[in-house]
Amino acid sequence: MTDAVQNLRSKRAQVRHILVMGIAGTGKSVIASRLAAALGGIFIEADIYHSPGNVDRMSRGVGLTDEDRWPWLAAVADAALGAEASPAIVACSALRRSYRDFLRARIGAFPILYLTGSPEMIGERLAHRRNHFAGGSLLESQLQTLEAPADDEDVVHLDIRLPPNAIVAAALARLDGRTATGG
Repeated sequence: MTDAVQNLRSKRAQVRHILVMGIAGTGKSVIASRLAAALGGIFIEADIYHSPGNVDRMSRGVGLTDEDRWPWLAAVADAALGAEASPAIVACSALRRSYRDFLRARIGAFPILYLTGSPEMIGERLAHRRNHFAGGSLLESQLQTLEAPADDEDVVHLDIRLPPNAIVAAALARLDGRTATGG
């Protein structure tokens, strides 16, 4: 076990929730599930809380509206609040600042792990994605909706060109540094 993992595990009470965010195809689920395993926390996949109507829209390549997202975000927040283990690592696009503010209002402050990459790389990933309702046809809509987290949102930028294990290691190191300094 790395020192960063040990430090974060010992400080779990301070870090109840962690948001892993980015547009579709950035690897949120992979990174969040590995991070939850490393920290002994719980992984919350926001996609499973979408309504059947949302899934249908996205399956047809139609982007969601704010009205589509609010009930979904409420369900994600409820899942995070009800998590039986800590920290709860939430994989959620949370594309707009208002969505992240909504989540913070419901579940409290959390660090954000923001997965970023070039539109070309993400488009390539989405083109090869199988068995998921969010395909490549949503890329432009996601990019148009995206409001990158600001520095005041306790954000860690992570480059998706790195292999997943390297991304998780970088996230753990950055989270450990933030926790050690109280922020």
